[in-house]
Amino acid sequence: MSKTALSPETVIQQMRRNGVTEVVWLPDSETNWLYMLMLAEPNLRLVGVTREGHACSIAAGLFAGGRRPMILIQNTGMLESGDSIRGWLMGLKIPVVLMVGYRGYTRHGVITDTAATYTERFLMAFNIPFFLVENDDDADRISTAFDLAAQTRGPVVVLVGDEFHGFNR
Repeated sequence: MSKTALSPETVIQQMRRNGVTEVVWLPDSETNWLYMLMLAEPNLRLVGVTREGHACSIAAGLFAGGRRPMILIQNTGMLESGDSIRGWLMGLKIPVVLMVGYRGYTRHGVITDTAATYTERFLMAFNIPFFLVENDDDADRISTAFDLAAQTRGPVVVLVGDEFHGFNR
């Protein structure tokens, strides 16, 4: 596909490839085109939450019930969800991939949004493995994240460094 964006079609392909059964997410305006494709996907159920921290407990419950959930949130919500990530995902050893919109990320510029400033520091402080995905050429990192989550029995984050571009057309 495109070397300048992560397309929603590519994300759906990765979900299929990795057997995702539910996407636990906080709906937002940045994921509109991905949302439309997820809705049309017959083997995928969307589970909306009102706060990102709730996504962790719901994903844990789905996993305990034999499902393969994925969490889709923004980095600001991930930062706010630290205790839920620690208690539900890490504490219970839930192998789940969190696809996190990297708000404020700029590949070549100076980062001025503190959401981006603290995102990777947060993940390192919690010792959560992460992969940066900026375009379709990086999409195989999503499968790598699923493999690592299964291997480590814990959360792995995919940072989507293409906010405002890839999931909107």
